[in-house]
Amino acid sequence: QVQLVESGGGSVQAGGSLRLSCVASGNFVGGNVMAWYRQTPGKEREMVAMITSGGVTDYRGAVKGRFFISRDNGKKAVYLRMDNSKPEDTGVYYCHTQTDGIDIWGLGTQVTVSS
Repeated sequence: QVQLVESGGGSVQAGGSLRLSCVASGNFVGGNVMAWYRQTPGKEREMVAMITSGGVTDYRGAVKGRFFISRDNGKKAVYLRMDNSKPEDTGVYYCHTQTDGIDIWGLGTQVTVSS
């Protein structure tokens, strides 16, 4: 069974940077797509960024040019660097992957951006 553990959340002022990390354990297959999602109260969880095992990335429009996703297949890790953060980036950030067609989520890490 695959487990995902996020870290690196916290509080930052608008314009600041944060780096989130997610490490997979268990029967994680390095070929899986990995992604970061975020959720704010009253809203559905939304995809922020995703990366394939080969390094192809995709981003939500609102974060393009500010957020950068990367991964280290050897460490079974995926990262999200958040630059020029905005108050609307506030939320709980979740790491996600799929294995055997089953969604795997971490417990999330809180990010708060103050104006």
